[in-house]
Amino acid sequence: MTKPGITLFVMISGLAGYAVSLPFWHVIEWTTPLFLLLGLYFVSAGSFALNQAQEWRLDEKMPRTSKRPLPKGELAIWHAYVIAFACLLAGLGLLALMNSLTCLLALITVILYNGFYTLFWKKRWAFAAVPGAIPGAMPVLIGYSLNDPRIWRPDSLYLFLIMFLWQMPHFWALSVRYKDDYARAGFPVLPIKIGVRQTLYHIGLYTFAYVALALAAPLFVPSRVVYLVFVIPIALKVLWEFFKYYRSSEQANEDAILWLPFFLWTNLSMLVFICAPVFDRWCFFYTSKGA
Repeated sequence: MTKPGITLFVMISGLAGYAVSLPFWHVIEWTTPLFLLLGLYFVSAGSFALNQAQEWRLDEKMPRTSKRPLPKGELAIWHAYVIAFACLLAGLGLLALMNSLTCLLALITVILYNGFYTLFWKKRWAFAAVPGAIPGAMPVLIGYSLNDPRIWRPDSLYLFLIMFLWQMPHFWALSVRYKDDYARAGFPVLPIKIGVRQTLYHIGLYTFAYVALALAAPLFVPSRVVYLVFVIPIALKVLWEFFKYYRSSEQANEDAILWLPFFLWTNLSMLVFICAPVFDRWCFFYTSKGA
Protein backbone atom coordinates (compact mmCIF):
# COMPACT_ATOMS: atom_id res chain seq x y z
CA MET A 1 0.00 0.00 0.00
CA THR A 2 2.72 2.48 0.92
CA LYS A 3 5.39 1.51 -1.66
CA PRO A 4 8.30 1.31 0.84
CA GLY A 5 10.99 1.25 -1.88
CA ILE A 6 9.90 4.57 -3.38
CA THR A 7 9.23 5.96 0.11
CA LEU A 8 12.88 5.25 0.96
CA PHE A 9 13.95 7.28 -2.11
CA VAL A 10 11.77 10.14 -0.87
CA MET A 11 13.33 10.07 2.60
CA ILE A 12 16.91 9.96 1.26
CA SER A 13 16.32 12.85 -1.14
CA GLY A 14 14.63 14.92 1.57
CA LEU A 15 17.54 14.28 3.92
CA ALA A 16 19.98 15.29 1.16
CA GLY A 17 18.15 18.61 0.74
CA TYR A 18 18.27 19.15 4.50
CA ALA A 19 22.02 18.39 4.72
CA VAL A 20 22.91 20.69 1.80
CA SER A 21 21.05 23.66 3.31
CA LEU A 22 22.21 23.10 6.90
CA PRO A 23 24.58 25.94 7.98
CA PHE A 24 27.99 24.78 9.16
CA TRP A 25 27.64 26.66 12.43
CA HIS A 26 24.20 25.25 13.18
CA VAL A 27 23.93 22.97 16.20
CA ILE A 28 22.42 19.73 14.96
CA GLU A 29 19.65 18.35 17.14
CA TRP A 30 19.04 14.72 16.28
CA THR A 31 15.28 15.17 16.66
CA THR A 32 15.10 17.55 13.66
CA PRO A 33 16.30 15.15 10.92
CA LEU A 34 14.42 12.33 12.67
CA PHE A 35 11.11 14.25 12.57
CA LEU A 36 11.84 15.25 8.95
CA LEU A 37 12.30 11.60 7.98
CA LEU A 38 9.17 10.56 9.86
CA GLY A 39 7.19 13.39 8.30
CA LEU A 40 8.39 12.48 4.80
CA TYR A 41 7.66 8.82 5.44
CA PHE A 42 4.08 9.39 6.53
CA VAL A 43 3.34 11.95 3.80
CA SER A 44 4.73 9.76 1.02
CA ALA A 45 3.16 6.58 2.45
CA GLY A 46 -0.20 8.32 2.72
CA SER A 47 0.08 9.74 -0.78
CA PHE A 48 0.90 6.33 -2.27
CA ALA A 49 -1.90 4.64 -0.33
CA LEU A 50 -4.32 7.31 -1.55
CA ASN A 51 -3.09 6.75 -5.12
CA GLN A 52 -3.89 3.04 -4.86
CA ALA A 53 -7.33 3.80 -3.45
CA GLN A 54 -7.93 6.16 -6.38
CA GLU A 55 -6.75 3.68 -9.03
CA TRP A 56 -7.60 0.24 -7.69
CA ARG A 57 -10.00 -0.55 -10.55
CA LEU A 58 -7.27 0.27 -13.06
CA ASP A 59 -4.74 -1.76 -11.06
CA GLU A 60 -7.04 -4.78 -11.47
CA LYS A 61 -6.54 -4.66 -15.23
CA MET A 62 -2.72 -4.71 -15.16
CA PRO A 63 -0.85 -7.94 -14.27
CA ARG A 64 1.98 -5.88 -12.76
CA THR A 65 -0.34 -4.23 -10.21
CA SER A 66 -3.17 -6.74 -9.91
CA LYS A 67 -1.58 -8.34 -6.83
CA ARG A 68 -1.74 -5.18 -4.77
CA PRO A 69 -3.92 -5.40 -1.62
CA LEU A 70 -6.97 -3.60 -3.04
CA PRO A 71 -7.31 -5.47 -6.36
CA LYS A 72 -6.85 -8.77 -4.49
CA GLY A 73 -9.57 -7.82 -2.01
CA GLU A 74 -7.28 -8.02 1.02
CA LEU A 75 -8.43 -4.56 2.15
CA ALA A 76 -11.69 -2.71 1.77
CA ILE A 77 -11.51 0.59 -0.11
CA TRP A 78 -12.49 2.57 2.98
CA HIS A 79 -9.61 0.94 4.86
CA ALA A 80 -7.22 2.31 2.25
CA TYR A 81 -8.65 5.82 2.56
CA VAL A 82 -8.39 5.67 6.36
CA ILE A 83 -4.75 4.55 6.14
CA ALA A 84 -3.98 7.20 3.53
CA PHE A 85 -5.50 10.17 5.38
CA ALA A 86 -4.18 9.04 8.76
CA CYS A 87 -0.65 8.91 7.34
CA LEU A 88 -1.07 12.24 5.55
CA LEU A 89 -2.34 13.99 8.69
CA ALA A 90 0.47 12.51 10.79
CA GLY A 91 3.14 13.49 8.29
CA LEU A 92 1.86 16.99 7.60
CA GLY A 93 1.39 17.54 11.33
CA LEU A 94 4.99 16.58 12.09
CA LEU A 95 6.32 18.86 9.35
CA ALA A 96 4.06 21.73 10.47
CA LEU A 97 5.50 21.51 13.98
CA MET A 98 8.96 22.16 12.55
CA ASN A 99 8.37 24.65 9.74
CA SER A 100 5.25 26.03 8.05
CA LEU A 101 6.94 26.33 4.62
CA THR A 102 8.11 22.72 4.82
CA CYS A 103 4.56 21.59 5.56
CA LEU A 104 3.15 23.77 2.76
CA LEU A 105 5.57 22.28 0.21
CA ALA A 106 4.59 18.77 1.32
CA LEU A 107 0.91 19.63 0.96
CA ILE A 108 1.50 21.07 -2.53
CA THR A 109 3.30 17.83 -3.44
CA VAL A 110 0.29 15.73 -2.40
CA ILE A 111 -2.11 17.98 -4.32
CA LEU A 112 0.01 17.81 -7.47
CA TYR A 113 0.48 14.03 -7.29
CA ASN A 114 -2.89 12.79 -6.05
CA GLY A 115 -4.91 15.58 -7.59
CA PHE A 116 -3.54 16.84 -10.87
CA TYR A 117 -1.34 13.89 -11.88
CA THR A 118 -3.45 10.94 -10.75
CA LEU A 119 -6.87 12.32 -11.66
CA PHE A 120 -6.10 14.28 -14.83
CA TRP A 121 -2.61 14.31 -16.41
CA LYS A 122 -1.93 10.57 -16.21
CA LYS A 123 -5.26 9.59 -17.77
CA ARG A 124 -5.29 12.14 -20.58
CA TRP A 125 -1.76 13.00 -21.70
CA ALA A 126 1.07 10.87 -23.11
CA PHE A 127 3.63 13.32 -21.72
CA ALA A 128 2.07 13.35 -18.23
CA ALA A 129 5.40 12.20 -16.77
CA VAL A 130 6.89 15.65 -17.42
CA PRO A 131 4.60 17.75 -15.16
CA GLY A 132 4.22 14.66 -12.98
CA ALA A 133 7.95 14.83 -12.27
CA ILE A 134 7.42 18.06 -10.33
CA PRO A 135 5.88 16.43 -7.23
CA GLY A 136 8.44 13.63 -7.59
CA ALA A 137 11.26 16.16 -7.24
CA MET A 138 9.71 18.11 -4.37
CA PRO A 139 11.21 16.09 -1.45
CA VAL A 140 14.61 17.80 -1.86
CA LEU A 141 12.91 21.20 -1.59
CA ILE A 142 10.95 20.02 1.44
CA GLY A 143 14.16 19.02 3.22
CA TYR A 144 16.00 22.12 2.04
CA SER A 145 13.28 24.48 3.29
CA LEU A 146 13.69 23.24 6.83
CA ASN A 147 16.91 25.29 7.13
CA ASP A 148 16.54 27.90 4.40
CA PRO A 149 13.34 29.35 2.87
CA ARG A 150 15.29 30.41 -0.26
CA ILE A 151 14.49 27.17 -2.04
CA TRP A 152 15.52 28.41 -5.50
CA ARG A 153 19.19 28.91 -4.64
CA PRO A 154 21.67 27.16 -7.04
CA ASP A 155 22.29 24.15 -4.78
CA SER A 156 18.58 23.59 -4.19
CA LEU A 157 17.81 24.08 -7.88
CA TYR A 158 20.45 21.51 -8.81
CA LEU A 159 18.99 18.86 -6.50
CA PHE A 160 15.46 19.58 -7.74
CA LEU A 161 16.43 19.37 -11.42
CA ILE A 162 18.41 16.16 -10.92
CA MET A 163 15.32 14.48 -9.48
CA PHE A 164 13.07 16.09 -12.08
CA LEU A 165 15.11 14.99 -15.11
CA TRP A 166 15.73 11.50 -13.70
CA GLN A 167 12.04 10.65 -13.65
CA MET A 168 11.41 10.69 -17.40
CA PRO A 169 14.04 8.02 -18.28
CA HIS A 170 12.96 6.10 -15.18
CA PHE A 171 9.23 6.07 -15.97
CA TRP A 172 9.40 5.81 -19.76
CA ALA A 173 11.75 2.81 -19.54
CA LEU A 174 9.11 1.16 -17.35
CA SER A 175 6.34 2.17 -19.74
CA VAL A 176 8.22 0.56 -22.66
CA ARG A 177 8.62 -2.66 -20.69
CA TYR A 178 5.01 -2.73 -19.48
CA LYS A 179 3.25 -0.94 -22.32
CA ASP A 180 0.78 -3.81 -22.74
CA ASP A 181 -0.22 -3.44 -19.08
CA TYR A 182 -0.79 0.27 -19.51
CA ALA A 183 -2.79 -0.39 -22.67
CA ARG A 184 -5.12 -2.74 -20.77
CA ALA A 185 -5.79 -0.02 -18.18
CA GLY A 186 -6.24 2.68 -20.83
CA PHE A 187 -3.30 4.86 -19.79
CA PRO A 188 -2.02 6.83 -22.83
CA VAL A 189 1.67 6.33 -22.05
CA LEU A 190 4.28 7.40 -24.56
CA PRO A 191 5.10 4.00 -26.17
CA ILE A 192 1.41 3.46 -26.93
CA LYS A 193 0.82 6.92 -28.39
CA ILE A 194 4.02 7.47 -30.40
CA GLY A 195 5.72 4.04 -30.51
CA VAL A 196 8.70 2.45 -28.79
CA ARG A 197 11.41 3.90 -31.04
CA GLN A 198 10.16 7.46 -30.63
CA THR A 199 9.85 6.91 -26.89
CA LEU A 200 13.49 5.83 -26.77
CA TYR A 201 14.38 9.04 -28.58
CA HIS A 202 12.70 11.07 -25.84
CA ILE A 203 14.35 8.92 -23.15
CA GLY A 204 17.67 9.77 -24.78
CA LEU A 205 16.96 13.51 -24.76
CA TYR A 206 16.20 13.53 -21.05
CA THR A 207 19.06 11.15 -20.26
CA PHE A 208 21.55 13.48 -21.97
CA ALA A 209 20.13 16.50 -20.11
CA TYR A 210 20.23 14.57 -16.83
CA VAL A 211 23.85 13.46 -17.29
CA ALA A 212 24.91 16.93 -18.52
CA LEU A 213 23.47 18.51 -15.37
CA ALA A 214 25.29 15.98 -13.17
CA LEU A 215 28.58 16.71 -14.93
CA ALA A 216 27.92 20.45 -14.51
CA ALA A 217 27.45 20.02 -10.75
CA PRO A 218 30.46 22.27 -9.85
CA LEU A 219 28.47 25.22 -11.21
CA PHE A 220 25.78 24.65 -8.59
CA VAL A 221 27.08 22.72 -5.58
CA PRO A 222 30.34 21.93 -3.79
CA SER A 223 32.07 19.33 -5.95
CA ARG A 224 35.34 17.74 -4.95
CA VAL A 225 36.51 14.15 -4.33
CA VAL A 226 33.12 12.41 -4.43
CA TYR A 227 32.26 14.23 -7.65
CA LEU A 228 35.49 13.04 -9.32
CA VAL A 229 35.40 9.48 -8.00
CA PHE A 230 31.69 8.69 -8.28
CA VAL A 231 29.63 11.25 -10.20
CA ILE A 232 31.70 11.41 -13.39
CA PRO A 233 32.16 7.62 -13.82
CA ILE A 234 28.51 6.85 -13.03
CA ALA A 235 27.27 9.61 -15.34
CA LEU A 236 29.30 8.09 -18.18
CA LYS A 237 28.06 4.62 -17.23
CA VAL A 238 24.44 5.79 -17.53
CA LEU A 239 25.15 7.11 -21.02
CA TRP A 240 26.79 3.83 -22.01
CA GLU A 241 23.82 1.83 -20.69
CA PHE A 242 21.44 4.03 -22.66
CA PHE A 243 23.35 3.39 -25.89
CA LYS A 244 23.17 -0.36 -25.20
CA TYR A 245 19.47 0.00 -24.44
CA TYR A 246 18.83 1.91 -27.64
CA ARG A 247 20.82 -0.51 -29.81
CA SER A 248 18.95 -3.48 -28.39
CA SER A 249 15.67 -1.87 -29.48
CA GLU A 250 16.71 -2.35 -33.11
CA GLN A 251 16.00 -6.06 -32.75
CA ALA A 252 12.71 -7.31 -34.12
CA ASN A 253 11.59 -8.79 -30.81
CA GLU A 254 10.72 -6.00 -28.36
CA ASP A 255 11.00 -8.42 -25.42
CA ALA A 256 14.77 -8.52 -26.11
CA ILE A 257 15.21 -4.82 -25.30
CA LEU A 258 17.84 -4.51 -22.56
CA TRP A 259 15.88 -2.13 -20.36
CA LEU A 260 16.75 -3.39 -16.87
CA PRO A 261 20.48 -2.46 -16.67
CA PHE A 262 19.70 1.05 -17.90
CA PHE A 263 16.80 1.31 -15.45
CA LEU A 264 18.88 0.17 -12.47
CA TRP A 265 21.91 2.32 -13.29
CA THR A 266 19.68 5.36 -13.74
CA ASN A 267 18.13 4.81 -10.30
CA LEU A 268 21.51 4.30 -8.66
CA SER A 269 22.87 7.41 -10.36
CA MET A 270 20.10 9.58 -8.96
CA LEU A 271 21.02 8.60 -5.40
CA VAL A 272 24.71 9.26 -6.09
CA PHE A 273 24.07 12.61 -7.78
CA ILE A 274 21.98 14.00 -4.90
CA CYS A 275 24.17 12.57 -2.12
CA ALA A 276 27.53 13.58 -3.62
CA PRO A 277 27.12 17.31 -2.79
CA VAL A 278 26.33 16.39 0.80
CA PHE A 279 29.51 14.36 1.28
CA ASP A 280 31.70 16.80 -0.62
CA ARG A 281 30.34 19.75 1.35
CA TRP A 282 30.63 18.27 4.82
CA CYS A 283 33.84 16.30 4.28
CA PHE A 284 35.54 19.48 3.04
CA PHE A 285 34.23 21.40 6.04
CA TYR A 286 35.53 18.90 8.60
CA THR A 287 38.88 18.36 6.88
CA SER A 288 39.47 22.11 6.52
CA LYS A 289 38.39 22.64 10.10
CA GLY A 290 40.86 20.01 11.26
CA ALA A 291 43.65 21.59 9.21
